[in-house]
Amino acid sequence: MYSKILMPTDGSELANASIQAGIEFAKKVNAKVVGIFVAANYQYPIYIDIIPPNTPTEEEYQAAMRAFGESYLEPARVAAHKEGLEFESVVKFSDAPAKEIVHTAQQYACDLIFIASHGRSGVGQLLLGSTTSKVLSMCDIPVLVHRVKKH
Repeated sequence: MYSKILMPTDGSELANASIQAGIEFAKKVNAKVVGIFVAANYQYPIYIDIIPPNTPTEEEYQAAMRAFGESYLEPARVAAHKEGLEFESVVKFSDAPAKEIVHTAQQYACDLIFIASHGRSGVGQLLLGSTTSKVLSMCDIPVLVHRVKKH
């Protein structure tokens, strides 16, 4: 069925719930799991004349975002290992997260993307979240959209 599943997260509650559901699904089909966090690219402060001394360098920003990404992916790693699944985490930088998710799925030879219906934007929207919608429109491999049920 599926041998390697990509699971994106933005660290939100909804994404975490979907990751847990994705791990359960991966266990059922005995698939490897690749977790991904996509951080925004570093933005140079070009709109001001003097750069404040507390502005992080690009290297500092990337190190901080890698740390955030790994912390967001850690619950998935723990859950996967608890279920005896292979897990690999990936932190990427892009201002087009959907495009990066699809590219990473291809790069890591994933045959399914298991993604939350919404991320940080929340469930207040009537339609799918923008990143999820873009992944669906760009992707040529199956995408399973997980919707968290309200209690």
